[in-house]
Amino acid sequence: MIRAAVALLALSLPAMAQDRVLAIGGSVTEIVHALGQGDRLVGRDSTSTFPPQVTALPDVGYMRALSPEGVLSVAPDLILAEDGAGPPEAVAVLEQAGIPFHTMPEGHDAQALIAKIRAVAEALGTPEAAAAPIADLQGDLDRLAEVNRGVETPRRVMFVLSVQGGRIMAAGQGSGGDAIIRMAGAENAVQGFAGYQPLTDEAITAAAPEAIVMMTPSGARSDHDAPDAELLALPAIATTPAARAGALIRMDGLYLLGFGPRTGRAALDLHHAIYGDG
Repeated sequence: MIRAAVALLALSLPAMAQDRVLAIGGSVTEIVHALGQGDRLVGRDSTSTFPPQVTALPDVGYMRALSPEGVLSVAPDLILAEDGAGPPEAVAVLEQAGIPFHTMPEGHDAQALIAKIRAVAEALGTPEAAAAPIADLQGDLDRLAEVNRGVETPRRVMFVLSVQGGRIMAAGQGSGGDAIIRMAGAENAVQGFAGYQPLTDEAITAAAPEAIVMMTPSGARSDHDAPDAELLALPAIATTPAARAGALIRMDGLYLLGFGPRTGRAALDLHHAIYGDG
């Protein structure tokens, strides 16, 4: 039923030269704009909130829970997506509808960021446009490397993804939270696991973070967004050096974990917040 409806809708889409672009994923949308191609965007997913003008575009839903009907409602003739966009069944239907679906390379280091910018530029047919945003990114990373050289003893930092019922979900190795901490010249206080996992009170005490990093709350209050005072008063957190110093750093989630053109600046801002040298 769904495939038949999508096929009928796809037949009604206008034939164009890939000028109607749908960006799926906040970093991809940022890159499209950084390349000077923002006027080609006809839609976005709910994680795409920068630059601010993209919020006026139709929202086709969360990048990991797309529906073919929602995507086709904006009549794209080219889809650029972050790794992990889906579900796979939806992507398969879109590809069967004849819409080019390009998944951008993912990664957290400088080379991965540059590769993502180049991949978006190539998919848009404007490879030469990648030079300017790559130069800007490299300039930010060079400034970051300079300030990081002044760090004698890296501070121990814990990235808290969420607080649910008093349980702390923290960033382990290989996660975006771990990567941005290390880019900022600090050390991830949490070791021994990959990705994001809940921590026991004992693990938090043993980690002894000197600073805690969280995303800025957005929308209605939920268990994921504990106010600063409540978070620092949690029994496990209250015993840490971070709580005693009131060292809780909040930053916009897309800016902090988007791993796009602004990542060098985000890591530099995080460095200054951690070390107080900005």
